[in-house]
Amino acid sequence: MVLTIAAIVFLLLLSAFFSGSETALTASSRPLMHQLEQQGNPRARLVNHLYEKKERLIGSILLGNNLVNILASALATNALITIFGAAGVVYATLAMTLLVLIFAEVLPKTYAFRHANHVALSIAPSVNFLVIAVTPLTIMLNAIIHATLHLFGADHRGSGGLGENAEELRGAIALHGMETDEEEEIAVVRHERNMLRSVLDLAEVQVGEITIHRKDVVAIDADLSPGAILSQVLDSPYTRIPLWKNDTDNIVGVLHAKDLLRAVRAATGEAPGRQKAIDELDIMAIASKPWFVPEHTLLLDQLQAFRERREHFALVVDEYGSLLGIVTLEDILEEIVGDISDEHDVHIFGVTPQTDGAYIIRGTATIRDLNRQLDWRLPDEDAATIAGLVLHEARRIPEEGQVFQFHGFRFEILRLQRHQIVSLRVTPPNSGDAEEL
Repeated sequence: MVLTIAAIVFLLLLSAFFSGSETALTASSRPLMHQLEQQGNPRARLVNHLYEKKERLIGSILLGNNLVNILASALATNALITIFGAAGVVYATLAMTLLVLIFAEVLPKTYAFRHANHVALSIAPSVNFLVIAVTPLTIMLNAIIHATLHLFGADHRGSGGLGENAEELRGAIALHGMETDEEEEIAVVRHERNMLRSVLDLAEVQVGEITIHRKDVVAIDADLSPGAILSQVLDSPYTRIPLWKNDTDNIVGVLHAKDLLRAVRAATGEAPGRQKAIDELDIMAIASKPWFVPEHTLLLDQLQAFRERREHFALVVDEYGSLLGIVTLEDILEEIVGDISDEHDVHIFGVTPQTDGAYIIRGTATIRDLNRQLDWRLPDEDAATIAGLVLHEARRIPEEGQVFQFHGFRFEILRLQRHQIVSLRVTPPNSGDAEEL
């Protein structure tokens, strides 16, 4: 009887080891294990190796776990039948259920889940030895399982793939910092989440969604005198300025302020102010050729193109070849890290919060910026700007003072200029005005 009880205790300890190992190896952080392996940690390398062979790992652990559980139950049943007769089956079932549930399942799995990385590194060599020892048996079991699944028309290979991994990563980003309570930390975590989401969005967002519209682009008439062009360049806050001829949509070059100033210095020598020398400059020879890109180019592709061409400025055209606006390397980087401002930048985000929870928003503010800055969820598939969204949903040109409600938001048109929505008042769903509607 003593040997039987000792054997049952030992088998329960083995069962706890198998249960905790399964939880620890599947719940451990793969990025951390990868980093530790890169630093030369042999146990982390074993954990990664076991995870790569997950099907064989799970099969080996389940094989060992079921084997010791069944054997422990059989020994307990035999011992209790000897003592209590036929009623021993009932007693053994109740006793082993409680013992296995508490000490061989819940307790080790709870501990392993809370200390997954530490436990995984600790038990990796032992589990690896087990997997190697029972490999022939697990191969045979897996073959039987695959054949059974194939018999019923199920695909044992699964789908997996990049799409599911990307969605899993998005879910992990959404959960990042959910336990944070302090206001300052919430703001920091929100900014981090926005950056991580934006990196994933680079392969989905098109250049046309972040294009600076042509009416907001500063451009210079190439037919002006070099002196007049120089004055406009110096008055502009931008370093790269498109040049046009005959029509503002006919861009013939892009003038870089540094190239122009170098040419002025070369023409005037050590005596700046020689107007005649400046007026003899060939502006078109100084300017670079314009680079046109289609509006449907993905941001990731455009970012790579900027790097390959070593350029920071491109002109965006639609499917008919008409100029839509410009896109710069800074615009793409701002999609990731947020607004990048210097002492010469003009702040044009155009959002003014109101005391009642509403916002006065410039019509050309992009939906992506609003969603990122205000943590909204307005759709940006059919329109790039907030004014475009109102036009898309209203299906007509609105009038000043007109109010719309869609996607849970309240939109009040404040100012129109011709047929363009210049400014509007937006009330999000969680404010009093929106709830009253």
